[in-house]
Amino acid sequence: MAGSAEAGERAWQAHVEAVIGCRLCPRLVAWREEVARTKVRRFRDQNYWGRPVPGFGDRRARLLLLGLAPGAHGANRTGRMFTGDDSGDFLIAALHRAGLASQPFSRSAGDGLRLADCFLTAPVRCAPPGNRPTRAEIQACRPHLRRELALLPRVRAVLALGRVAWEVAREEWGSRMAPGDWPAFAHGRVALPAGGPAVVASYHPSRQNTRTGRLTAVMFDQALALALRLAREEPGRVAGGSA
Repeated sequence: MAGSAEAGERAWQAHVEAVIGCRLCPRLVAWREEVARTKVRRFRDQNYWGRPVPGFGDRRARLLLLGLAPGAHGANRTGRMFTGDDSGDFLIAALHRAGLASQPFSRSAGDGLRLADCFLTAPVRCAPPGNRPTRAEIQACRPHLRRELALLPRVRAVLALGRVAWEVAREEWGSRMAPGDWPAFAHGRVALPAGGPAVVASYHPSRQNTRTGRLTAVMFDQALALALRLAREEPGRVAGGSA
């Protein structure tokens, strides 16, 4: 068992190093580094991470939360997914209410946050201009996501945060479903691909969504509770539903 654990740790560290060292997408490399140089006034005294961001959380998790990409002044600054911006504040507070986070905030990579039975990741690892990665950039980053998924063998449900994450999940786990069987994106929708994790859709916890009321804390808590129930359901007993 010790040898297996050591091999697993080496594989994980190799994955993290591959993510951090990636320079495949020139537009994203240029943008993330420009943001890290120019900063914003409120963070002008801080050193930005300015590199691709690995996933974060419990590597024995049954629940995966799939976002979009690091925020320019959030994860691109702090080096940890959903850390240091409004999206992270909203999300981590919800995870804390659900008993999945050790504290209700995520401000820096060294703030002591621990996650239990959940893991945070994204299909794109660099902050994109305007929070809009291109299709080619999403595809170029896909090997990082797939390696990460292979290193998270207990995942049984995915909470897809936004339409892009929902479509990435469809491509990863819904390819063997009949055309039309994967439901259209809508908050609270559930997809149950054969041989893959259950997938629950949520609006992304972006500032635009949370400050306009498109996504409320109650709505998100309901979607999270559904995804967590599916993640913890006994094998063979998973059933669909809505938030």
